[in-house]
Amino acid sequence: MPMAERLLVIGADAAGMTAASQARRRRTPDELEILAFDRGHHSSYSACGIPYWIGGLVDGPDRLVARSPTEHRKRGIEVHLRHEVTGIDLDKRVVTVRDLDSGGERAEGFGQLVIAAGAVPIRPDWPGIGLPGVHGVQTLDDGENVIGCLDGARNAVVIGGGYIGVELAEAMVRRGLAVTLLDKAPHPMSTLDPDMGALVHQAMTGLGIDVRTGVSVRGIEAGSDGRAGSVTTDHGTHQADVVILGLGVAPNTTLARDAGLPVGESGGIVTDDHMAVPGHDGIWAAGDCVEVHHRVSGRPVAIALGTHANKQGRVVGINATGGDAVFPGVVGTAVSKVCDLEIARTGLREKDCAEAGIEIVTATIESDSRAGYYPDAQKMTVKLLAERHTGRLVGGQIVGREGAAKRVDVLAVALWNAMTVEDMVSLDLGYAPPFSPVWDPVLVAARKAADVRAGHR
Repeated sequence: MPMAERLLVIGADAAGMTAASQARRRRTPDELEILAFDRGHHSSYSACGIPYWIGGLVDGPDRLVARSPTEHRKRGIEVHLRHEVTGIDLDKRVVTVRDLDSGGERAEGFGQLVIAAGAVPIRPDWPGIGLPGVHGVQTLDDGENVIGCLDGARNAVVIGGGYIGVELAEAMVRRGLAVTLLDKAPHPMSTLDPDMGALVHQAMTGLGIDVRTGVSVRGIEAGSDGRAGSVTTDHGTHQADVVILGLGVAPNTTLARDAGLPVGESGGIVTDDHMAVPGHDGIWAAGDCVEVHHRVSGRPVAIALGTHANKQGRVVGINATGGDAVFPGVVGTAVSKVCDLEIARTGLREKDCAEAGIEIVTATIESDSRAGYYPDAQKMTVKLLAERHTGRLVGGQIVGREGAAKRVDVLAVALWNAMTVEDMVSLDLGYAPPFSPVWDPVLVAARKAADVRAGHR
């Protein structure tokens, strides 16, 4: 009886285990052996849920684990946690694996290899960044470390005003801490245009968060107990019982680079639309460690989102077992919240359009989430960006309260299908007073963008 081919997976979270699970559905253990390694303590968990666990909204960490190693093994996927792949030999088709508990090393061969190494938190080389009480938040272990230091804590400093930063600022507020958020940009959420970021800034201040923008961190100083006690900036010092790094992440490509695999201008591993690494038969990559095609700008980007990781993992699992699936790219859709403020964006910002040479018009409107006479209607601001000469929608941003963020999905579908703002005005969206005004805010914004464009012809 011939030996089964071996599919070896580096990374036992969203992309890697989706690839493994999809491959297992298509091939039996007699046909395909599947082996996965991960340096952490958990498999198949929701990193996106960690801020809500820290904030006390979700019991955890078990609630955040979709499938344990035991459950994977029952399905014929051998998962080894606390095992770090430290090297890849493409010629010999082996990886070097270190057991982090015993310290032992061994070689494991593969027929096909899936690199799903994820992303790593950005940690500047600041004095004191290694002090106890300073936390990056990327894994369930990180979440446990943060929760473990909150007893008796009164002041939290969050450094960075992107998605991770604002979500962890909310978590600290919900835990009853006084929160200071530091950001070197003029406004938090630099994934938005400055005018929309200013709305986030204003709302966060209204929630009691001390938002300090345009500041540069100089270092972290220890308190009398040897733990982080304050954060120093070029504009002063802020007391801190806990310091959270919310500076974003970068693709984890060290293994790929060392093995000679291509890394693109975005910093992610280069793949084709089948998630195969060009020029390397049987080598696949997926998830936060890869770069992908942006369908609006046409440029390669690296975007760390679980939605993309799961879709890419599915594509890998199908193609590694003889199928023909494609990952067609992204439009850059993301949503977040801080307390009751919802934040959404898709497509390009004004800055991105300028860099891509796309001449645009913009339209910004304020509207209600429901019919104005219906109880608890909430205000939201919608901004659209459209190509001046064609009317094609190229970006959209929404800031508001309940009912605001998920409206970005309408914009994402319009972007995906290269619709114009004129096309969007006639979209047949659902209406009833509890859910929307008779003209949905998205349609009002599209109508205004069409009018603005008409005035520029």
